[in-house]
Amino acid sequence: MGTAIKQSGIPRDKLFITTKLANKDQGYESTLRAFEDSRLKLDLEYFDLYLIHWPGKDKFKETWRAFEKLQKDGYIRAIGVSNFKIHHLESLKQDSDTVPAVNQVEFHPLLNQQELLQYCKREGIQLEAWSPIMKGNLDLPQIIELAAKYGKTPAQIVLRWDLQHGVVTIPKSVRQERIQENANIFDFTLSEEDMKKIDQMNQDHRFGPDPDVFLF
Repeated sequence: MGTAIKQSGIPRDKLFITTKLANKDQGYESTLRAFEDSRLKLDLEYFDLYLIHWPGKDKFKETWRAFEKLQKDGYIRAIGVSNFKIHHLESLKQDSDTVPAVNQVEFHPLLNQQELLQYCKREGIQLEAWSPIMKGNLDLPQIIELAAKYGKTPAQIVLRWDLQHGVVTIPKSVRQERIQENANIFDFTLSEEDMKKIDQMNQDHRFGPDPDVFLF
């Protein structure tokens, strides 16, 4: 990635580079070492956003202290978390005055996490959706119906729903046409009624691990 950044010719201040701490590296000193290793490998002076990948069992507070130091020292512009539930965020708040800039979680129509979304809005934490198009499981009658209504693809309907909820969305694709399709969601707006229809699809269904079960 460091080579690609250099060869792109794009000025560093025009790029927003996010990376995550590996679960095995959680802890205060190990976080500092892992960060420096990543920074040197990428040959960067700083990262724009650094995330704790999963809360795990009991090390994320030590990890967060290291994140705060790295930010204070100017090596990271913003620090955040990933896969944190409300109780993880509340626990973090008890021992830190630094509010995570971002909480990146599994978020889609079958797992809309409305309570977490509202909590993050109140606390000034930007919710970001991973796996927003449910690993391609878009063959859902309600989504297909709305896609036909708006003349869009099912993926575009879901991504637009994300944006209208104020959620940053990061769909994954390696196909150029799919990437372009995913970006073409700014020329229409879902009605309030249709937003509610998608909200009502929630089943608390996860395609990835539950953070309370995925412990290390």
